[in-house]
Amino acid sequence: MTKTNAGRLAWLAVVVALLLGGVARAQDRAWVQIEAQPTRAEAMDRARAYAAVFPEVTGYALRSGWYGIVLGPYGRDEAAMILRDLRGEGLIAPDSFLADGRNFLDRYWPDGAGSVAPLPDPDPVTAAAPLDPDATPLPQTPVPDTETPDEARAAEAALTAPERKELQAALQWFGLYSAVIDGAFGPATRNAMADWQAVNALPATGILTTAQRYALLSGYRDALAELGLQRVMETDAGIEIDLPLAMTRFDRYEPPFVRYAEVDGSGVTALLISRQGDITALFGLFDLLQTLEIVPPAGQRSIGEDSFEITGRNGRIETYAYAELSGGLIKGFALVWPVTDGARMERVLKAMKASFRPVGDRALDPGLALMDAAARDGMLTGLEVRRPALSRSGFFITPTGTVLTTVDLLQSCARVTIDGDLPMSVALSDAQTGLAVLVPQTPLAPPGVAAIQTTPQRIGTEVAVAGYPYEDRLTSPTLTFGFLEALEGLDGETGLKRLSLPALAGDAGGPVVDGAGAVIGMMLPRAQDGARQLPPDVSFALAASRIQQRLAAEGIVLRTPPAQGTLPPEDLNRRAREMTVRVACWN
Repeated sequence: MTKTNAGRLAWLAVVVALLLGGVARAQDRAWVQIEAQPTRAEAMDRARAYAAVFPEVTGYALRSGWYGIVLGPYGRDEAAMILRDLRGEGLIAPDSFLADGRNFLDRYWPDGAGSVAPLPDPDPVTAAAPLDPDATPLPQTPVPDTETPDEARAAEAALTAPERKELQAALQWFGLYSAVIDGAFGPATRNAMADWQAVNALPATGILTTAQRYALLSGYRDALAELGLQRVMETDAGIEIDLPLAMTRFDRYEPPFVRYAEVDGSGVTALLISRQGDITALFGLFDLLQTLEIVPPAGQRSIGEDSFEITGRNGRIETYAYAELSGGLIKGFALVWPVTDGARMERVLKAMKASFRPVGDRALDPGLALMDAAARDGMLTGLEVRRPALSRSGFFITPTGTVLTTVDLLQSCARVTIDGDLPMSVALSDAQTGLAVLVPQTPLAPPGVAAIQTTPQRIGTEVAVAGYPYEDRLTSPTLTFGFLEALEGLDGETGLKRLSLPALAGDAGGPVVDGAGAVIGMMLPRAQDGARQLPPDVSFALAASRIQQRLAAEGIVLRTPPAQGTLPPEDLNRRAREMTVRVACWN
């Protein structure tokens, strides 16, 4: 800590000592956390320096593994005053904040004896405070509206800056003011005041009387109290935000999420998002959130180099999610609410957007939750992932992204996608041949397009099917190798190829390729015949000649392969993977 002004430091130290006065009740206690260090030795050095100036320096090991340096404890109001004064004087870091002690473990300073800090009740783990601790109490009884315009103007001129800002916040809450909350009553504020007066059948003067200010602020504060909208400082996540604590409560840590569950059947849930990462991690989180049940697929999505936004809506819930990348940290939040509570929750969302602030230089520690390696890698512990009703394979057949797949996939589908989230439309569904054609809603540029080989192959030729045998449990296609056993079905059916290849259900619709990477057929689903059971390595493919004939009738021209020999295994694998997609049916 740099001692820039010894006189101010000494004066503020006396203020701190006087404000302490006595130990506050556990539920009213708060500390001013001014620093944290990664090691005990570094933290003790810093605590010793602070203790030379401030009388109530204490150090605690934190749940995150770091070592915190705090002032206190104080009553919450006193702590807020001290935090404000020390920040204002520039004597502590701007990202210092109020802590409630729930993240404190062993005390290492001043005695370093390892005594355990007495913790408040264990739920929740965040420090919540009123949105405006400086708000002026309203009179116990309503003020009669008897002021003249001159008296109203004089009463308004006596308002403090926080009181003027709260009036702007109240006007904003009721959807009448959209400019910056700065306490300056310019034209935007005057127009908002006039609109409020008009809505309440009052003369639209643009100057509120004392009674009108009372009515506006009463309605605003009552609305906040009903929602329990409070400022929350989530120390481990490094996020400050307003949350509706009458509708949600802290549930648990599931890195990279801090989960807030609904209260009393409100239907409202929230996530705070906090993790280390780069742009790749940001894009990964963007994709991950869209797989969750709490994020309906219908809605707007946008992502840039340093942030993303997601909205979703179905007949039951609405969702908003936001995250930003700065300094190697990704911070954000998500809110989910019932569609029936839209008007009120839109105001809550606006407050959350306006108040959201990343704090400090840390992200949520993955060690805060007990997870196995797979869960930690997926970051999905306890969050239900939205899964398709059915997944099969398919492959690109045109340079604009047309996909060929099995008609078996399309039974009772409300929506069809490829590779997770790219929507497709059904252009052809032919039950006789078993093929279906999908086209993208906007043209694609596929990494690979199938070349169709219609000339007959020799029996015994080695072939492979590229597909997703385990449906949506794998994120990339695999090749399963086998042999061409016959150019017809078991009963002599033409247009089929019989393969000796152990295909699984998810392989249906995938391309069957020869050694040169040319497509000689499309894998068909295994026959469902209760009277007989075929060996697991007996599979069937729709012949390439039959595919070409049927698609030509629809005006679809397929590529033909160049003359070339057998490819090396790595080239064959790459070519097959580039053309193959996972096709999903959603109910």
